[in-house]
Amino acid sequence: MTAKKTNKLKILNDPIYGFITIPNSLIFDLIEHPYFQRLRRVSQMGLSYMVYPGAQHTRFQHAIGCMHLMQKAVRVLRFKGIFISDDEENAVYIAILLHDIGHGAFSHALEHSIVTNISHEDISLKFMETLNEEFGDKLSLAIQIFKGRYKRKFLHQLISSQLDMDRLDYLKRDSFYTGVSEGNINSERLITMLNVKDDCLVVEEKGIYSVEKFIVARRLMYWQVYLHKTGLVAENILVKVLKRAKELVAKGKIVPASSALKYFLENPVTNKNFTSEVLNTFSKLDDYDVLSAIKEWTNNNDKVLSLLSKALIDRKLFKIEIRNKEFDSQLIIDSKKEVLDTFQLSGDEIDYFFMTDSVSNQAYVSDKNQIRILYKNGSVKDIAEASDHLNLQALSMPVIKYFMCYPKSSI
Repeated sequence: MTAKKTNKLKILNDPIYGFITIPNSLIFDLIEHPYFQRLRRVSQMGLSYMVYPGAQHTRFQHAIGCMHLMQKAVRVLRFKGIFISDDEENAVYIAILLHDIGHGAFSHALEHSIVTNISHEDISLKFMETLNEEFGDKLSLAIQIFKGRYKRKFLHQLISSQLDMDRLDYLKRDSFYTGVSEGNINSERLITMLNVKDDCLVVEEKGIYSVEKFIVARRLMYWQVYLHKTGLVAENILVKVLKRAKELVAKGKIVPASSALKYFLENPVTNKNFTSEVLNTFSKLDDYDVLSAIKEWTNNNDKVLSLLSKALIDRKLFKIEIRNKEFDSQLIIDSKKEVLDTFQLSGDEIDYFFMTDSVSNQAYVSDKNQIRILYKNGSVKDIAEASDHLNLQALSMPVIKYFMCYPKSSI
């Protein structure tokens, strides 16, 4: 009996863009790979669903959306006479598809708790290199472009810059799923206005207002969604929960967890010891492991772990105060003492219940990977210089806010 051939030229239906075509069998096989399928179980926006109930979409959806936008970008640039070979085309599709494959459970929270000194970009590269071996070096060019080492710089800029396919998808997608309409950008028009000048990605002059809207939308999405005060509290508590679990395991206490999560709780993992075995274990870790463990930890004998876990599971989150200036040191001391007394904590436990930190929002960085506007006479200007939008220079300045969070009168 002959094996049935799989149809690998699939069409997916996306709520943002409609039908998305998988361009070839290699990309189909990469999407089908367990490493990539894990992204179905990793939320795109971490714990933001605690603020915006609709924000339940995944890294999988985002990656597919980015690939779709890249297909549009390649078509537009070719139409404008920019030569992109078939190999380069396929490589940028693979690079953008896999750009976020290294994200851990609940996205950024794990980078600050169960692994140290290794970013999701580093892990994405490790996944790509492992897949390259598995797929007979068919990802080599994609990896070169991803790392910014390929001779044609604009291809890397399509994947990673201040106006890349990643940002064009996540702003539009996150705006859609949160219902925050201020973030809804016109990605179609932005892509249609793309061009290449001196091997750099540029936006044609008539697209200047779309770029302005994109930068303003990014700023608003950061304050309203990504750095929303309740989301900040939830993410900080999650980091503390995992830190406490790791601390208890180091002391020989029993902390129930899935085998994948257990490995990272028991072993210090850094960039230096992130071997292929560690990568394989990481590929089995997702939101489900973390959430089911936290549910279990609500009944743990350790007061700190159980209280923090209950705060997340029951959404009894901490109070947060945000200011434009740093908090007075005496205020921090007094507030800490109040929390210590109210919850009868020991000195080494207070850091789990009292947090101070800062967040920064810079919508546009004018001295790095500038968004360049191409004029009809062939000259090129940075958007901050080209725009007549009074706020654009201000948007290039980082805005820092300071926060302090601690439990309400009861958890």
